[in-house]
Amino acid sequence: MAVSSTLSGAKWERLLVNSCSSPSASLRAYSLSQQQMKAFSKPNRGRKGMAQRIGGVRCEVAQSDAINEGEKTDTSKAYALSALEQLKTSAADRYTKERSSIVVIGLSIHTAPVEMREKLAIPEAEWPRAIGELCGLNHIEEAAVLSTCNRMEIYVVALSQHRGVKEVTEWMSKTSGIPVSEICEHRFLLYNKDATQHIFEVSAGLDSLVLGEGQILAQVKQVVKVGQGVVGFGRNVSGLFKHAITVGKRVRTETNIAAGAVSVSSAAVELALMKLPESSHATARMLVIGAGKMGKLVIKHLVAKGCTKMVVVNRSEEKVAAIREEMKDVEIIYRPLTDMLACSAEADVVFTSTASETPLFLKEHVKDLPPVSSEVGGLRLFVDISVPRNVGSCVSEVEGARLYNVDDLKEVVAANKEDRLRKAMEAQAIIAEESKQFEAWRDSLETVPTIKKLRAYAERIRASELEKCLSKMGEDIPKKTRKAVDDLSRGIVNKLLHGPMQHLRCDGSDSRTLSETLENMHALNRMFGLESDISLLEQKIRAKVEQSQK
Repeated sequence: MAVSSTLSGAKWERLLVNSCSSPSASLRAYSLSQQQMKAFSKPNRGRKGMAQRIGGVRCEVAQSDAINEGEKTDTSKAYALSALEQLKTSAADRYTKERSSIVVIGLSIHTAPVEMREKLAIPEAEWPRAIGELCGLNHIEEAAVLSTCNRMEIYVVALSQHRGVKEVTEWMSKTSGIPVSEICEHRFLLYNKDATQHIFEVSAGLDSLVLGEGQILAQVKQVVKVGQGVVGFGRNVSGLFKHAITVGKRVRTETNIAAGAVSVSSAAVELALMKLPESSHATARMLVIGAGKMGKLVIKHLVAKGCTKMVVVNRSEEKVAAIREEMKDVEIIYRPLTDMLACSAEADVVFTSTASETPLFLKEHVKDLPPVSSEVGGLRLFVDISVPRNVGSCVSEVEGARLYNVDDLKEVVAANKEDRLRKAMEAQAIIAEESKQFEAWRDSLETVPTIKKLRAYAERIRASELEKCLSKMGEDIPKKTRKAVDDLSRGIVNKLLHGPMQHLRCDGSDSRTLSETLENMHALNRMFGLESDISLLEQKIRAKVEQSQK
């Protein structure tokens, strides 16, 4: 059964391992226990007004004024030892009844400005280092980092929710230089089932700026790829992200949520391709006028649709060079604004997205342009997404030209957005189903220690009895006979363990509930005298202490 603790490894080690060798040492231990009791009793208020109270330990020491000084010393020692034992037993019992929590501490485009996200961003090459540092914190067992242009989220398995969040937030502050108070102002915190649902929604594209966008799924896959073999990217976190990938794929396959444009720039590209013959999509000559934010998005959407070559007209080459550097597999040709008409003459589709307050194209500019090939439909398309408009409405009067402005695109955006919202509701149903399966899998992990201990217990008995049997049979036993006896003993043990093992598994594939499985686990622990939860707690604490000392 998973174990959690809210004491730092060093303090637990002192409390659980060291004995009180003198009255003064006993009094110091008792004083420490009182400090821990005060810390335990403080309420922890999380997001959304939810208050959590960590169970405390209260040790009372009463001394009679009638006892003499010698008796006081002995009594102090006795009470101090008693307080220490109470702390060990009570705290261990309290925390072994809780399992470690999955926590996400995040800042996204929805909660934090880009200036803050830039400082917190962790390059992919640094993810393993970050995981190692996070798992070196006292209350963090596992960790993963999801760092993109729109979000910086840290997923951890924490022995204590409150202390784990505090440690991770301080780590984020230290690595970014942003004060803890400022991070707390913009961060969001999610625990267990809420954290699971969040990463599933992220992977499905439901938390993206553009509903259903596909890039985030590739980024979630990269988290798993980078995390493979990294100490700290453990079973819980790895399982969570792998399941999130399954959810993302399933949502996109079963709902087709990524189909259809929901932004002006994506709608512009989609509309243009709808008006072109499908056979010309790969060969149509594309011209983008303006390399600002909207122009860059048009270029990105063209690339996403398979366009590998285009001409970009802009006042300066600097922005175009930056886009070219970002999209190295695409041929982007820069032309100055003075070449705009010449470039238009060689283009089949013209996208305009500049801040010009006067039209760039009027009827007289377009009427003398050479006709386009019949292979692209015989019409030159002007797709104007600028406000104020870059293309005068009079251009629509020119034979061989078709003009679409932002008002024409709104209908495409609205229709697709409504359709995607319906698909998002379908996606939520898939996420709810997958969340139950993941929680069932994670719940089943609680029985893993018992399964291992029971198998080890049975194996010790089998090996011991086999040795006795073989010794009675003499030294000249043929290898074939020895192997047959060994196989027989293994077969008997496996058949005897099959029933108990089946009742220790709860993966959602049958009607067995988690509570029933945990009852079976506790019963087997009692019947076979398997290792107690408290000793498991000690093992975990010692492991954290040893890790911090390396």
